[in-house]
Amino acid sequence: MRVVFMGTPGFAVPCLHALIRENYDIAGVFSQPDKPRGRGHKTSPVPVKELALQHEIPVYQPENMRDGHALSILRELAPDLIVVVAYGRILLPEILSLPQYGCINVHASLLPKLRGAAPIQWSIINGDGETGVTTMFMEEGIDTGDMILSLKTKILPDETAGELFERLAPLGATALAETTALIASGNAVRQKQDDSLATYAPMIKKELANLDFTKEPKALCDLIRGLNPAPMAFTRLDGKVLKVAGAKPVSGFFGGPGEILDEKRLIAGCGSGAVELLSVRPEGKKPMTGAEFLRGKRLTAGQMFTRD
Repeated sequence: MRVVFMGTPGFAVPCLHALIRENYDIAGVFSQPDKPRGRGHKTSPVPVKELALQHEIPVYQPENMRDGHALSILRELAPDLIVVVAYGRILLPEILSLPQYGCINVHASLLPKLRGAAPIQWSIINGDGETGVTTMFMEEGIDTGDMILSLKTKILPDETAGELFERLAPLGATALAETTALIASGNAVRQKQDDSLATYAPMIKKELANLDFTKEPKALCDLIRGLNPAPMAFTRLDGKVLKVAGAKPVSGFFGGPGEILDEKRLIAGCGSGAVELLSVRPEGKKPMTGAEFLRGKRLTAGQMFTRD
């Protein structure tokens, strides 16, 4: 089976590995254009492109999918199947209908739950106990196509979005390997999604990361986990940004929203209780524990965290 793979970030790399391992005829790889990364802002290949070049697979990086250039390339490549994993581009109907077996997508949620751009982050922010990956046949709607199979996993109590990302990427590769085998053998069964059960995972915006200490303790801690490692939750203290990587609810402390309640542990009032900020990064400094921050800052109970 002749395949074109479309993907960009690290999440998609295990899926491309799976196709290479299964010896599919990979006609080409599409990735978004390379972007400057790191402190030096040096342009380097996106992760999927790096893997493709290692295996001498042709790489295409069109600026957009709407000017006809990408469609022309795909017609020349003549794939039987297009596999899309975190590509970050919307495919035109002409592309979706081009391959004999259609276009399939690996999505990091248990559809129809959490359709959209940021399902991993939102599964944690929402306080879900379970998530997974789903493969589906693509159609014009966003993550609305017929499902092929789903694989589930528990979300661990203190797991961050970054940690869940690392677990779901290989699970996605497993799901893709099973899915392509089913398609190649003619045994892939389409399962309609129940739109009445659909929920959404929109792109993460910076304002979401601005901590609101009126939220209940668990909701606040789930938000902090879901925004780690990026964009990272933050608050302000004495006018300076304090990024927050981890927190936990604590009992026996009560105060106003954002009020610092202890001089030895970085505990702040929120909702109907309080949270302890366990891991923080002050403006211009390295990450540290909440206790280390307190020792260097010499805060007193009653000072306040504030919002922008």
